[in-house]
Amino acid sequence: MLVRLKNTVINHSDWFVGFISFIVYIFTLAPSVVQIDSGELAAVQSTLGIAHPTGYPIFTIIGYLFIKIPLPFTQIYKANLLAAAYCSLGVVFFIKSIHYLLSELNSESFTLERKTKTKKLKIIQPSNLNKSNQITLSSIVGGFFLAFNRTYWMQSTSAEVYSLQIFLFALIIYFALKAYFSNKDSFGRWLVVAIIFGLGFSNHMTTLLLVPYAAILFFLKEKISNLSIKQVFTLSSAFIGTIFLTYSYLPLRALSNPEINWGNPINFENILRHISGKQYQVWLFSSAEAAKKQLLYYLENLPSEFAYVGIFLAILGLSELYKRSVKIFWVLMFTYAFSVLYSINYDISDIDSYFLVSYLLIAIFISFGFITIITTFKPILESHSKIGFALFLIVIPGLVNFSKVNQSQQFYFEDYTKEILSSVEKNAIIFSYQWDYFISPSYYFQFAENYRKDVVVIDKELLRRSWYYRQIERNYPDVLKGIKQELNSFLDALKPFERDEKFDPNIIEKYYREIMKKLISENSNRPFYIGFELIQNEMNRGEFSLPEGYKIIPYKYLFKVVRSNDYVQLPSAEIKIRTEGPTNKYTENIKSFVSNMYINRAYYEMSFSKRTELKNILEALKKFNPEINLPENLMSAIQ
Repeated sequence: MLVRLKNTVINHSDWFVGFISFIVYIFTLAPSVVQIDSGELAAVQSTLGIAHPTGYPIFTIIGYLFIKIPLPFTQIYKANLLAAAYCSLGVVFFIKSIHYLLSELNSESFTLERKTKTKKLKIIQPSNLNKSNQITLSSIVGGFFLAFNRTYWMQSTSAEVYSLQIFLFALIIYFALKAYFSNKDSFGRWLVVAIIFGLGFSNHMTTLLLVPYAAILFFLKEKISNLSIKQVFTLSSAFIGTIFLTYSYLPLRALSNPEINWGNPINFENILRHISGKQYQVWLFSSAEAAKKQLLYYLENLPSEFAYVGIFLAILGLSELYKRSVKIFWVLMFTYAFSVLYSINYDISDIDSYFLVSYLLIAIFISFGFITIITTFKPILESHSKIGFALFLIVIPGLVNFSKVNQSQQFYFEDYTKEILSSVEKNAIIFSYQWDYFISPSYYFQFAENYRKDVVVIDKELLRRSWYYRQIERNYPDVLKGIKQELNSFLDALKPFERDEKFDPNIIEKYYREIMKKLISENSNRPFYIGFELIQNEMNRGEFSLPEGYKIIPYKYLFKVVRSNDYVQLPSAEIKIRTEGPTNKYTENIKSFVSNMYINRAYYEMSFSKRTELKNILEALKKFNPEINLPENLMSAIQ
């Protein structure tokens, strides 16, 4: 029975490793929203909306269908679970690729030389490699190193487009190899590759990073001829047709004006602007200094991504790959260099996921590195020793990276968002630009779970975009009624800017500031709240001001806009944010936001001689943030 089980694992090693990875991923899965785009993307999947550029139609449609499956989980958990499934499938097809590549290279007519202590040269025949299942073992090792690579693993923990992108990357690598090594007519397989590329570009533009890989393999296989050029045109048609078909979702869905309708891609101009990610292009190839910064970041984090030992195996694997196939070596090395050099020229803070292609390629090198070791030390490592050695290696990245990626207790963003929404009165307006911490999560809780949907959350930065006013008007039609004149003037001034025509930035800024101010004065019937960051930055710089007769007071997590000097009571000082989960720069920023707001509120209480309320505020803050050093004058006020 043990022999049968062993053979089953060997014969289905790809699915076996994928299943094990999926089980591990479940243990590290986030139960709710996390930072950055998680909330918005989960909301778009739940409501069949339109996400931020480039729209992600495949991700949205599949996610919507998956969330509709009657499983006993919340919508956000199902969205996160789908991400884990995508990453697991990526591991499956990655292992298929390694196994196929090693098998094909071993079938070629060559011999592999190794130095040993007993003989000057020892020739190891490919058949000997297959007999001992070394190919399977090497592909498993590479697969586990990829599965437990820190950035790869992190994509499995929450709803993000990169999880689906990982799966599509793996499919491209696999089917391009199948086409390249095919002994029959390979055009059908290249056609599959072209369609997957279309799906990839419909999901994320990082698909571009694998274009050199597929293109070089194609011309190495088909050569440059009249026939291959004709095939390129046919493949391009399939590629473009796939993109056209998938992206048709955007205008078709925009016609129904969904609750989340980013970019309103209802006409050709808006569609092109949306799918090209025009608003993000300003950070692409911005400066040599930015590229240097991102490269240093990549190199500093690379060893820990693969638990250090993986990089050692990858270096060994480069030599092994070169000996087995010079062509494949240079194809992969060129693709690796292209992916890294392109990615470092994108000046964003959350750059890690753009390095996923490079990590996939390094995992290939790791597989070759492992086979180098077990063939070099073949006399020492018998069959069971090889399996034990492989198990020892694959456990290392899992142990090293588990605590770094574990999101199973991550409630920081859910609690922070719900605390803000629940702290304000009915029909309140919240003006902020805490996208990564509050606004993106609020999309999910308001539109997917209908939590405090009466509260209007306005993103200060999105007010710079023409489409955003349509979304506000669709969901809260009365909010913009009093600013129609200013809004029309702003949109007229903004139009040439969005079309890359000549524009006047001063006029745009003038109307933009008027709109921000009028949102307060023309919605005096609604409680109005402003984010801490807006007061600290824009208001202090004079870029944002209150209408005449208005002032702000620190409320709880936000500043409240008022028109009198009367004391405003806080319903509760309790902070209901679970802090037991993992911490990162985003959770630390939330802690800083809350702490600063509570200190501001403490001074407010002190100014009204509210000693009991002051004490409650400081006790709640100290419980939430035990490490905080409270100002002495506040502490002395309650003694």
